Amino acid sequence: MAKNMEVALLYDFYGDLLTDKQRDMIEQYYCQDLSLSEIAENAGISRQGVRDSVKRAEVQLTELEEHLGVAARYRRQAAALTAILSCADTLRTYNNEHASDPTIAEEIDRITALASSLIER
Repeated sequence: MAKNMEVALLYDFYGDLLTDKQRDMIEQYYCQDLSLSEIAENAGISRQGVRDSVKRAEVQLTELEEHLGVAARYRRQAAALTAILSCADTLRTYNNEHASDPTIAEEIDRITALASSLIER
C-alpha cells in the first residue's frame, strides 16, 4: 500500500514526463486499480508487456525524484506548514488564556491564513 501511495505521488509530480503508454498503464494500474490482466486485455497486449511498462514507468518516476527531489521538497514544506499551524494554535491558546492582546491575535490569524493558503495549493 505504501508503495502504491509513493508511486501515485511521484506520478502526480512527474506523470507528464512519461510516455503516453506508460502514463496510461500507470493510470489504469494505480489510479483505476485494474489488474495487469485487465489492462493487458484492454490494451491488446500480454500481461508481461503491461508489467514491463509499469515497472519501467516506476523506475523512471523514481529516477526523476532522485534527480529533482520535487516530491521530497513538497513533503518537507507540508510538514513545516503543519508545524507552523500547530505553533500558531499554541500561541492563540496562550494569548486567549493570558494576554488577550488583539494585535497578537490578528498576527496569529494572519500566519494561519498564509500557511493554510500554501497548503491548499
